[in-house]
Amino acid sequence: MADNIYPIFDKTLQREDRENLLKQKGIMIWFTGLSGSGKSTLAIALERELYKQGVLCRILDGDNIRSGINNNLGFSEADRTENIRRIAEVSKLFVDCGIVTIAAFISPTNTIRKMAAEIIGTDDFLEVHVSTPIEECEKRDVKGLYAKARRGEIKDFTGISSPFEAPKHPFLSIDTSSIPLEESIKTVMEAIQLKIT
Repeated sequence: MADNIYPIFDKTLQREDRENLLKQKGIMIWFTGLSGSGKSTLAIALERELYKQGVLCRILDGDNIRSGINNNLGFSEADRTENIRRIAEVSKLFVDCGIVTIAAFISPTNTIRKMAAEIIGTDDFLEVHVSTPIEECEKRDVKGLYAKARRGEIKDFTGISSPFEAPKHPFLSIDTSSIPLEESIKTVMEAIQLKIT
């Protein structure tokens, strides 16, 4: 089958052409952290702030992706890896189009995030660790997932029965329990400004 694949990347418009058209640079802002840490809230607020500044961007969020392109995947280690691999491949396409792409995924291990960075391109991958403590995440748990995990009703739940590996050298680290949303977004915007213009 692979013998019959002939990519046309060298014949199509290049990333530079699309970035010139949009007058912006494609980049991946990858929010990682525990469930309830504030990843999606930060991603949504960042998208709105970028939009106000005329920057074309796209959010990829865990629940949205799992209800669509990855709806055939479960939460086994192999499925979690495949989930992130597919997300990274889709993200690479967006970034290559010059779109500021924002991801909000638990992505619990350094290995899985490294894989995503390598697919997307390490120069384009800005890892933001949403380092909100688990105690605060549990307080915010509107879905009741932590309580179910503690009762043993959910297997392999990150932070309870499955580990979360904090990034060793994130681009940014934000604890949403101690920094207000507006300040967090201002911090992210200041950090990425030169990378997207």
